[in-house]
This record gives sequence, C-alpha cells and structure tokens, in this order.
Amino acid sequence: MNKGICIVTVAPVRAEGSDKAEIVTEILFGESVDILEVNKNWTKIKMHYDGYEGWMDTKQLKPVTDEDFAKRKVTVVTEDFSSVIMNDGKTLLSMGSEVEFPSVASRRSHDVRESIALTAKEFLNVPYLWGGKSFFAVDCSGFTQLVYKIHNIKLPRDTSQQVEVGESLTFVEESQPGDLAFFENPEGKIIHVGIMLDNQRIIHASGKVRIDTLDSTGIFNKELNKHTHKLRVIKNVL
Repeated sequence: MNKGICIVTVAPVRAEGSDKAEIVTEILFGESVDILEVNKNWTKIKMHYDGYEGWMDTKQLKPVTDEDFAKRKVTVVTEDFSSVIMNDGKTLLSMGSEVEFPSVASRRSHDVRESIALTAKEFLNVPYLWGGKSFFAVDCSGFTQLVYKIHNIKLPRDTSQQVEVGESLTFVEESQPGDLAFFENPEGKIIHVGIMLDNQRIIHASGKVRIDTLDSTGIFNKELNKHTHKLRVIKNVL
C-alpha cells in the first residue's frame, strides 16, 4: 500500500474531496498516512497515528515508498513552536509535529501528571476550531489527543472514542492532574472532553482553551455565571 507524509505545517483533512467539505481533523507536519485513493487534486488517506480517514489536498502530501518508510525514524516536536528548513525556506512547526532528526526529548517525566497539566496550560487562549489539532487551533478532543501525544501516550481522535479509554472515577474529588473529564448533552451523548488540573479545575477547548472550575454537576463558567457542560464521567487514562 502506498504511503505519504504531510509536508506542510498543518493540513485540513476533510470528509470529502472538496474545499467546501467539513474538516473532520487535521494532519501535522511529518505525520504519516496510508494513501487509499487519489482523485486529481484530492487524496483519501488513513492516518497512521489514530486511524482517522479523510481527504486532503494532494499537494500537501509527499508519497514515499514502503522501503523508504521502513527506514524512517521520527521524533515528536514538544516545543510550543519549532521550525525546519525545507528546500524552499523555513517552515514553522506546531507542537506535536514529527521530524526526521533529533528534537526536544519527550515531556514524560517522573511526575507525568504534573507535566501534562503544565503542557496543557501552554495552550491557554489557543482558539477553538472544529477538527483542529495543532497549536494554532484545536477542538476539545484534538487538544487532549495532542497534549497526550507529546507525552508518548496515544489517545483516539474523537471524544466518543476517548471516553472508552481508562478507568472511571467514582467522585470528582478523586480526580488528579491529567485525568480526562467527559460531558454529555441532554440526550446523553458524550460531546465534550477536558483535562483535569486538580480536583476542582479543568482546562478545555470551548471557544478557546480556557480554565474553568468543575463540580459534580459539571463545568462552571464564572464569566457567564452558569454551568456550561454537564459532567458524565472522569477517567484515569494514565
């Protein structure tokens, strides 16, 4: 099967091969894919990191042979921003990109929970974007997936998938930094996720990446003076 590597800072992956189609996720520089189909300017891909499928602009992808791919060794960019020199100049990279040369070591430390919380805070005020998963813009599950990726911990892409990972906690007071909190809509569908900073505060992408308080009811937004998200479950995924 043909493989490819993203050659731009971040590229949208769409539900269909059209600029008008919904962005379902994003692919970062250096992330690799299986090439499933090529239709003129659009290529259908399956991402190696999380198995997500969609369509991306063919020009933003470099095909590689199986032989060259097997030789490839990458490290994950853990700095807020980095850059790489290409043939046509410098390319700015988002945290979470993959490069084929030594980069900053993984942020996994002796206290991985504290490290996850500190990394998450670096995203404060990054704008919300449906399908986003870069330091430039994120959605709620893209944010959690990216923060965990930097710590060599793989999470699925969507909130509905992430909630299946880890062990459920009985009480909010049991939560620790790095736990994931999930929230539901009135129909009981899981629609939102955030990262616990302690047993009373959560950081999540809602309009922008922000810190709010959390209780047994859910997220309380002090600016709006009301609860904005109904808590379903908190899970330990570490």
